[in-house]
Amino acid sequence: MAASSRPALVLASASPRRIALLRQIGVEPDAICPANLDETPHKGELPRPYALRLARAKAAHHAHQYGKPALIIGADTVVAAGRRILPKAEDEETARRCLTLLSGRRHKVFTAIVCQPTPEWPEGHYCERVVESSVTFNRLTPQQIEALIHGGDWQGKAGGYALQGQAAAFIRQVGGSPSGVIGLPLFEMVQLLRGQPLPAGQKWVD
Repeated sequence: MAASSRPALVLASASPRRIALLRQIGVEPDAICPANLDETPHKGELPRPYALRLARAKAAHHAHQYGKPALIIGADTVVAAGRRILPKAEDEETARRCLTLLSGRRHKVFTAIVCQPTPEWPEGHYCERVVESSVTFNRLTPQQIEALIHGGDWQGKAGGYALQGQAAAFIRQVGGSPSGVIGLPLFEMVQLLRGQPLPAGQKWVD
């Protein structure tokens, strides 16, 4: 790598929410590479280590395959009701069950981010964070749940809702990182990027 060149920044996710969040802070990934991994929780696995395991796996998958100097960002967001990991809602019935469970209660959201340099960029620093947030839903009537289902924001979302979508009208309180609940905790992301030893005059984020 030439002294003045900057390693690539690679997002190991095709999530439009994570892409939009990075762009919100002026960060444009050089490549977007989804990692199609088995995301089935292990038996007895708790939400926080589950989120970190998947984020590590996504980053490692591309770090060993990218083949050029780069920093790989892996991230995963987990919605938890107590010790229970809620699924990503892929159908209406799953979304309905999740929203019914979350109605009138406070739950936690864990978002893990992992930054892993490729072997071609040995100067880079491996680092990881898990950010815990909380979300409190108002009690939802059956009619309100059906309206959320009809709105479609639940599709592919952990816990069957999107903080930035229609469900926001029923969320009484958010504690911690709102961007973390959406999919990428921006404050922590910026700190990890600023801590990387980039060549003089190069940067990913202001």
